[in-house]
Amino acid sequence: MPEVTDATFAEEVLRSDIPVLVDFTAEWCPPCRMVAPVLGRLAEERAGALKVVSLDVDRNPETQAAYGVLSMPTLVLFRGGEPARSVVGAQPERRLVEQLGLDEAP
Repeated sequence: MPEVTDATFAEEVLRSDIPVLVDFTAEWCPPCRMVAPVLGRLAEERAGALKVVSLDVDRNPETQAAYGVLSMPTLVLFRGGEPARSVVGAQPERRLVEQLGLDEAP
């Protein structure tokens, strides 16, 4: 999964032409590792319609603070440069899709 940083966040996420799902993650976070394969599948299945990226909160504190992310993993779906929906914690794929509204029209 591609990684974004404080320096690349605006370009890669906020200016994206398609929705972007950002995985706010940390190396020390076991639930983050659990959700990674689910996010990989989503990225593969929805290539071209959804971009999935990760942001390491320990190395990128500015973006974490800007969006008030306190728990990992936090998944935030950005549409048109704005946070549209978010989910905290590892979830099964079906539940993530439902909670993030990924099957709804943009």
